[in-house]
Amino acid sequence: MAYFVPLLNTFLFFSIYCSQGNALSSNYYAKTCPQAEDVVMKVVKEEAQKDRTVPATLLRMHFHDCFLRHISFTFLTSSVLPCLKGCDASILLSSKGKNTAEKDAPPNGSMHGFYVIDGAKRAVEAKCPGVVSCADILAFAARDAVVLSGGPRWDVPKGRKDGRISRASETTLLPKPTFNISQLQQSFHQRGLSIDDMVALLGQHHKCAPKVSRVNFLNGFTHCSSFMNRIYNFNATHDIDPTLRPSFAASLKGVCPLKNRAKNAGMSNDPSPTTFDNSHFRLILQKKSLLSSDHALLTTPRTKRLVYRFATSKAAFHKAFSNSMIKMSSLTGGQEVRKDCRVVN
Repeated sequence: MAYFVPLLNTFLFFSIYCSQGNALSSNYYAKTCPQAEDVVMKVVKEEAQKDRTVPATLLRMHFHDCFLRHISFTFLTSSVLPCLKGCDASILLSSKGKNTAEKDAPPNGSMHGFYVIDGAKRAVEAKCPGVVSCADILAFAARDAVVLSGGPRWDVPKGRKDGRISRASETTLLPKPTFNISQLQQSFHQRGLSIDDMVALLGQHHKCAPKVSRVNFLNGFTHCSSFMNRIYNFNATHDIDPTLRPSFAASLKGVCPLKNRAKNAGMSNDPSPTTFDNSHFRLILQKKSLLSSDHALLTTPRTKRLVYRFATSKAAFHKAFSNSMIKMSSLTGGQEVRKDCRVVN
């Protein structure tokens, strides 16, 4: 009996801690702030008209917010129970004292657009003080960013609360550009996302999706350091990744020489950097994708079929992306509705 006491305590802790997530609903603000989404859309649209990179950074911001705050518990030595948290606006919090927040971590170094969420929050507060969370405002803004870029619209589940913790160290949990298919699958599975979700969400990673290292997904620009491993000393047999089209690899070497490379050297091979479309899947099939993780999607029959399906049908991609965004953005775990998105109450 004594053996089961610590196990029971662990299970109770897991149950209590993980039950703090917030139930979401489509009509959460129907009575308290029915105009919230319209107010956010107005702000996002105005800012996107001033700066065409705003939609991409807002979508990327939401991805990075949702992909953190994940914890797994091992129960009875064999079963891993995922405690899924995220989408709590932790990425909006500013660093304070000795704590470096997520927004100041290297993976988020090129991210801008926080002022858009600040503006949307002020506008919503003017209508409904203390009601709508920063996490929900960010989720609305990410959806609106996709719509304004020519992508699909979906009904965002509502009722998230804002978190009180933001640690730069946790950004190491974001998927990396060098991940192989097994690593990608594990990363998405830990967040309750399927293989289909993974491929759909990675369809916009060249613009804004959840990757790290020195990648600037705004305007589809990628720094050399994110794909140097594919064009120099690839392995013991090949200097260049043989899955790259030779002419494309040669052009990459021209932009990213091994020595005397410009500090911010890189390239964009995105034909539609400010449009939400399925062009990235076509680049993968043409062997013109930049990152190792791009090619990884062709290394299993299932993911390869999905790449082909999304490359040949924008409608199929839009539908899958919408469903996967709803699923990903339903990870919750906050505790409050902040008055200011940059600081806890």
